[in-house]
Amino acid sequence: MGRGRQKAKATKQARDIKYYSPNTDYSALQKELGATTRRAPSHHSEIPAEPDYSAYEDKYADQFEDDDDVDTRRIG
Repeated sequence: MGRGRQKAKATKQARDIKYYSPNTDYSALQKELGATTRRAPSHHSEIPAEPDYSAYEDKYADQFEDDDDVDTRRIG
């Protein structure tokens, strides 16, 4: 088979796949997914809340300079 025929066949197959739309059985899909009205319990509720560190916030703040606000690098 020549390159022209091979390419035409590949193009035809790709087009057939692209525009193929089978009938969807939504009731079977719903059964398969096990769709119910109840929601799964959230696993986030098991994670404890983060401790309050506000008492330590200002205690060590004066030891470090705030260079995060100023970008001293030159780009170019």
